[in-house]
Amino acid sequence: MNEKELLHDYKRTGDIAILGNLYPPYMSLLYGVCYKYLQDQDSCQDAVMQIFEQLIEKLRIHEVDNFKSWLYVYARNYCLMELRKDKARTFVDIENHLLESEQKLGMLEHEDRWSDRDFEQMQSCLNTLQEKQARCVRMFYIEQKCYKDIAEALKIDLNQVKSHIQNGKRNLKICMESKKNGK
Repeated sequence: MNEKELLHDYKRTGDIAILGNLYPPYMSLLYGVCYKYLQDQDSCQDAVMQIFEQLIEKLRIHEVDNFKSWLYVYARNYCLMELRKDKARTFVDIENHLLESEQKLGMLEHEDRWSDRDFEQMQSCLNTLQEKQARCVRMFYIEQKCYKDIAEALKIDLNQVKSHIQNGKRNLKICMESKKNGK
């Protein structure tokens, strides 16, 4: 039986077993759509289950010609509604986040070539930074904390965290280069 026939039978009978056969192949697609918007594993898993529960009612009301497309749009709209409900979530600008990640990867690639002296110089340079810059840099790069966690721990604004990390990183680089050049 194809999807269209299964949808028609479900609409006619309301037999959840039919829906149970129709839904599982699309669960990973739904999870991906939900993750794109919600960016949290637990929220995504909850969303996939909530969408299934809502489909029980919605598929009996709506005429669906292409289940995959309809389900994608329904999942996207569901996630957007969830985001509107929960405006307390803070999102990081993807461009800045990717740049930070690339820089972290760049630091890791060079990490194995660092000597003990290099690490001592870095520690010394970290100690020359302003207190909040040093704390933000340590928490972000060493403790692997996200912007939101740092902001909460230090009781400062998210933009201040980003600024402290950016300025601290710049000052750290300048200090390291000056120590490397013997100044």
